[in-house]
Amino acid sequence: MIRNFLAAAAAAFTTFASAAESTRSPSPAGLKGALESESIGLLPAGSMRLNTGKCGDCTAPKQGLWYFENELIGIPGAGAAVSGFTAGVDRKADVRNWAATQHAGKLAYPSLVWIGAPSILEGAVMLPGGQRVRTADGSELDMKLVPKISTNLSYANEATAAYFSGREVRMRGTLNSAAGKDVFVARTIWPSDFALDPAQLQSAPLRQPADLAAFVREPVKEGRGIETRLLWERHPGKTRDWKQKPVLAFVLNGAQGDDDESLGGHFAVATGHIGARAEWHDWAVNNFYNLDSFSEKGIVAATLPMDSYLMDLNSGQQYYRPSYMLVAVLNNERAAVAFQGGVQRVFNQLYRHDFQYRHASANCAGISVDVFDSLGWQLPKRGPTAPLKSLAAYTYIAAKDGSLQAGRKIYDYLNEEQTRLLPAVAFEAAGLDLLEIIGGDDKQRRLSAYEQQLKSDIEAIILVRIPQVPSSRVMGSAPVFSFDEFRARVPENQADWKVVPVAARPFPAALRDPASAVEAEPSPVPLPIAGIGLCGVLGALLLWRRKARKKHAGKPAAPATKELVH
Repeated sequence: MIRNFLAAAAAAFTTFASAAESTRSPSPAGLKGALESESIGLLPAGSMRLNTGKCGDCTAPKQGLWYFENELIGIPGAGAAVSGFTAGVDRKADVRNWAATQHAGKLAYPSLVWIGAPSILEGAVMLPGGQRVRTADGSELDMKLVPKISTNLSYANEATAAYFSGREVRMRGTLNSAAGKDVFVARTIWPSDFALDPAQLQSAPLRQPADLAAFVREPVKEGRGIETRLLWERHPGKTRDWKQKPVLAFVLNGAQGDDDESLGGHFAVATGHIGARAEWHDWAVNNFYNLDSFSEKGIVAATLPMDSYLMDLNSGQQYYRPSYMLVAVLNNERAAVAFQGGVQRVFNQLYRHDFQYRHASANCAGISVDVFDSLGWQLPKRGPTAPLKSLAAYTYIAAKDGSLQAGRKIYDYLNEEQTRLLPAVAFEAAGLDLLEIIGGDDKQRRLSAYEQQLKSDIEAIILVRIPQVPSSRVMGSAPVFSFDEFRARVPENQADWKVVPVAARPFPAALRDPASAVEAEPSPVPLPIAGIGLCGVLGALLLWRRKARKKHAGKPAAPATKELVH
């Protein structure tokens, strides 16, 4: 009887499921999976699969997975080549050795890519109010925004809805169904009119090197679209057919308006192809951030798609500052492949804590510049900001704050090479040197093999200005180009600075690889300071000894001992 009952129940459930399936509304037009017919930069996303950091069969380093336990990531599928690393080898040497031995310039997949959401809705038009969209087939679909994370200081508001109203958008998110009604919960909103249309580009070469920094410093014009400027092209006057052309792009994010510690901006390098509709939302951005603290906006260091990097509602750069991009359009992808392959190895080492993110010596700009340096592109150095002043600054800050670590911090800032320290300087140096490489005299500069690739492969160089998305956050501005400019823009009293406190994220000891070399922490007292201190102590001792000799010079000689007579 029980067996008959179970059989009948199973048949009834099958009938019910079939009926429910027949009455379920079809998926909205333009909806697809996050990896379906997509690219991750230079690579097709179809060879990846979605998972979270909790997956038990992923090939990614367990340290990397730990940071994304509750986030959706792309993992290379079975049989896909995956970027590795060499344990115990310095990151720069590892990239240099890898670049010297890679074969045929084939790019392996990154060990993980931060995807964030399971679905993409394309070809939708945002309706007024920001609560509904018109899909590609003309139907209307309810939408919501993913919730604001608790530590984020601002979020999308009515101004954001007005910004996107009437525009075709591409959104990453999740399709939910409640009471038989579909609702798309958007995490990322990307305007489709953010296109790098070659036909619309106006040629405007730099008249002098300072023009590049001036472009960044220009006040952002009011408007919803991007601004472009063509700095150079190999074949002026010819039709620009750039569909599927590879790119190497440098992204500079500006200063936030509500965080004085962010005035230096941020820097990242992206690779990918220009799409059939001049789109660039799927370029892979290599975003280095400090892993040892929780970002108030939920940012985690990772390779991720450009639309997520710029337009994620919580972590997207465009929601709290303007951005600038310098794009080298290539006729051969080898230079972009070399960078992407090298930087993917560096990410593996960063997740493992084989080296640490440091705000002066290994920040977003410094790590990226180091990859290029290892490949053979050596940006002309600007030198440190103020080595001599750093000695006095160390003493002053250490005494004022009662902290040798605080003194060490200012000392490191003033002694670090500026192209590695400041994102704006790295951006400017890269742009100017690319123009020098492609237009310079080979007799005056001996180019490395990688620099020769850049010289022969670059088809065009474009500048792009990307406006900040209106929201409840105050508007940002251009980043600083020098430490002096930073000091001039912040209140003189550090207690008056606008800062955003963040919580520490200690790296679990269980995840450390005993075979990895432990990176030594910088001494709280820099060697030159220690040397000056030692010299001071020795000088004081010599002065005391000299005074002691003078004091004893006028006294009678002591009687000789019996032993001395002998």
